[in-house]
Amino acid sequence: MTSFKGQAQYSVDKKGRVAIPAKMRASLNPEAVGTFTMTRGFEPCIYLYPLDEWQRKESEYQSLNTYNRNARHLIRSILMWAEEVVLDGQGRIGLSKALIEYAGLSDRALIIGTMDRIEIWDPEVFGKFLSEQPDDHEALAESVMGS
Repeated sequence: MTSFKGQAQYSVDKKGRVAIPAKMRASLNPEAVGTFTMTRGFEPCIYLYPLDEWQRKESEYQSLNTYNRNARHLIRSILMWAEEVVLDGQGRIGLSKALIEYAGLSDRALIIGTMDRIEIWDPEVFGKFLSEQPDDHEALAESVMGS
């Protein structure tokens, strides 16, 4: 199973390409064949799943009850933004214009490893997002992980 961690900042070129950090590329399973599926994140960012992880996500979505209105809406809201991208020879991917606009990206991107996926944020948007979050890590851990 892939496990991305860490963070890095890279520039976004005029063609909407951004480099994926070498340490994150090294974490890719061979089954991913250098391919990612990018889609809209739940927050204003881009989620980037390696192909093998994305296939697991698709299996989860396929198991949802499509007679349920919320399940259909969730599937649509994720898949309508989804697009496959392949790493180029320089370790970059091309971001879609729609996702660049959704995430508010300009000329810089903050790349964050979040276990099974990579998140791509505009550094200023992420800074604002962090400032709105509780700063008490102990309380957060207890509320999420505690019984």
